[in-house]
Amino acid sequence: MTAALSVPAVDLGEVRPCLEGAIPAIMATCAADGTPNVAYISQVHYVDEGHVALSFQFFNKTRQNLLANPRSTVLVLNPHNAVFYRLHLRYLRTEDAGPVFESMKAQLAGIASHAGMADVFRLRGSDIHEVMEVERLPQEPLSEALPPPPPKPNFLAVLRRGSARLSAARSLGAALEATLDTLEQDLAVRHAMVLILDASTQRLYTVASRGYETSGVGSEIALGDGVIGVAARECTPVRITHMTSAYLYSSAMRNSLGDAHPQNTDIPYPGLPEPHSQLAVPLRSAGRVVGVLFVESPLDMQFSYEDEDLLVALGGQLGAVIDVMQEAEAPCTEDEVQAATAKGLPVAAGPALCVRHYRSNDSVFINNAYLIKGVAGAILWTLLRHSQQGRSEFTNRELRLDRSLRLPDVADNLEARLLLLHRRLAEQCPQLRIQKTGRGCFRFEANGPVELEEMAT
Repeated sequence: MTAALSVPAVDLGEVRPCLEGAIPAIMATCAADGTPNVAYISQVHYVDEGHVALSFQFFNKTRQNLLANPRSTVLVLNPHNAVFYRLHLRYLRTEDAGPVFESMKAQLAGIASHAGMADVFRLRGSDIHEVMEVERLPQEPLSEALPPPPPKPNFLAVLRRGSARLSAARSLGAALEATLDTLEQDLAVRHAMVLILDASTQRLYTVASRGYETSGVGSEIALGDGVIGVAARECTPVRITHMTSAYLYSSAMRNSLGDAHPQNTDIPYPGLPEPHSQLAVPLRSAGRVVGVLFVESPLDMQFSYEDEDLLVALGGQLGAVIDVMQEAEAPCTEDEVQAATAKGLPVAAGPALCVRHYRSNDSVFINNAYLIKGVAGAILWTLLRHSQQGRSEFTNRELRLDRSLRLPDVADNLEARLLLLHRRLAEQCPQLRIQKTGRGCFRFEANGPVELEEMAT
């Protein structure tokens, strides 16, 4: 008689690569009368070392069995080495809101689209299960022949280098570039962007990007829209490892000016046309979300839970830096102002720039081409009007005291708005320039004649 093979028990951490949704799990339940039922399940979501969440999509036999008998068994497969694991679970509750639910909803969109069923799958809830036991099943010969996955970098070393770059940054722009440098140079992430949350409009606007044909600086996404908006709204990372149609971004979200303003105010979103992997991580500081760090790839399964953990740690530092950059500002000293005004640019001759400002939403058009709107647009219009009177030197403090700009009383993100304006001008209208001249000080220059036109509506 052949001796029975031993089935070693393992911890749930070893199973995490199986929970990426690449291969559907198989779930076995039992009715109250003892009748068994086996079904495929779309998603097994890692919650913590003792719990997983399963997607509740249909009120089917599996659901009925769980409500009658909370014990179940789930079979999952590691796509990297073809090792099977058996999870013994006990159903606890169903959640239909919150971070776990929202993260599963976004990831389910990717799985559903990958299977060609994006219009059929709809997450009704996240079933939370306690993990009673995990078994690693005997390994088949096939798994031994599979090539090993590509080596991962030392994430702790990557975090250390990224932290060093951030600590050396002396401006918000430098901090953003330091973060993107870490992603590109240490993690080989080719496509990434940073968005800042405007709490007053509940929208996120792009302030930095890497790897795209256009920077997309100034493009906007509504809170709760797609993986980026959901990550910000629910304050939780959202990771998709497969091609998704429900969360594609092919252009910036529309912000209509209304019937009175037929001009297009979209800034093209810089995202990939067909991303296969996406990861959005909220940037937090003092318990609130200040923005989102977003990465994507044209390849499947590019971002693991380890990448997610690293980006959460790096994003936490970047979120704190964004706040510190705001709080650390101080007015320029007299010496700094004199040094900044010692040499100015000559005003070039040529046709005048026609700058039109709409008061209703502070949108600004230059030679009939849309440039910026909102608080950044109001700041530009204020600078232009002062420039017409011969002024070129400004401080962040005076902008904060200018009530016409309608800056929020808390977390105004003025430094981020000035950076956004600086980069939009550099890309779209280099004749107008913002140049930082010191701590809390900057110079605004118009290298040519400018004509201003104020529109009431």
